[in-house]
Amino acid sequence: MIKIIRYNNDYRDDMFLCYFLAKEALGKPHLRDDLLDIQRNYFELGDEFWLAISDDNRVVGMVGEHRISDKGIFLKRLFIKPDYKRSGIASQLLEKVEDYARAQGISEIHTRFPEHYVEAGKFYPAKGFIKIGLDENQNHLVKKIEMEKN
Repeated sequence: MIKIIRYNNDYRDDMFLCYFLAKEALGKPHLRDDLLDIQRNYFELGDEFWLAISDDNRVVGMVGEHRISDKGIFLKRLFIKPDYKRSGIASQLLEKVEDYARAQGISEIHTRFPEHYVEAGKFYPAKGFIKIGLDENQNHLVKKIEMEKN
């Protein structure tokens, strides 16, 4: 059973391990500066970051979000540890972001990724994302979030 939690520093080193393993599988094992200080680069900016934690208390996935407007956010750092891919963890993390978006009145979730990220190219459209173009030489996709009816 995987649980999705808000990031806390107790998992910092294990988050790095998950990230590097995921990036190595993509052939791009380099660290992004925003991950060095989640508190400063996400929480203090009003953004969020979540971790997927396995039964043995290990980080097996992650995702962050960055607010770009009153109605839009960008997904950041959606990565799954290679041994856990295709087990529904990315879907759970995306669902967490979508629930957060609805609660915040956000109606669009954006994402960008290089065209050679084949798995992302299949995952996002399957989850309702639509390609709206290329942005900085990366696919730019958006998903409209339906608000819950009261």
